[in-house]
Amino acid sequence: MGGITVRDLAEADLDWAVSVLDAELAGRWQARRGELVDVLALPGLVAVSGGHPAGLLAYRLDGGQCEIEALVATTLGVGIGTALLDELRRRVGPVPIRVVTTNDNLPARAFYEHHGFRLVAVRPGAVDEARRTLKPTIGSLGHGGLPIRDELEFLDDPGMS
Repeated sequence: MGGITVRDLAEADLDWAVSVLDAELAGRWQARRGELVDVLALPGLVAVSGGHPAGLLAYRLDGGQCEIEALVATTLGVGIGTALLDELRRRVGPVPIRVVTTNDNLPARAFYEHHGFRLVAVRPGAVDEARRTLKPTIGSLGHGGLPIRDELEFLDDPGMS
């Protein structure tokens, strides 16, 4: 990955991580599957490019599975997300990796499907419900002006054929 390295999220990264999460995902608290998660309280990886942080991946290991709780690249299409995902796969081994995104996030859907993830669940109205009960700051319009309503769940399972 042309000059991109990946390391553990460190205490010194927190101000940067908070600002990136605020700008890209409306904050460090992420609603998914009916719960609110502080992604900066979880293990994280930072992609570094040109000597500066350029991407963040926060994840949770639980019962032989991994869930990506946040993945942000400050520049799209240059390999930052791929470097983070490759490092996560290297660290957690051949376990199922799950990720939830929203119906409006077409770039995320393309990214995950390109990297072997499969759409395994659609939860109609889940974002509307999270906006009402967990995180009222979730916007109503997202990428390309699409309404944000539903959760899409993707799975990369080495055991799936």
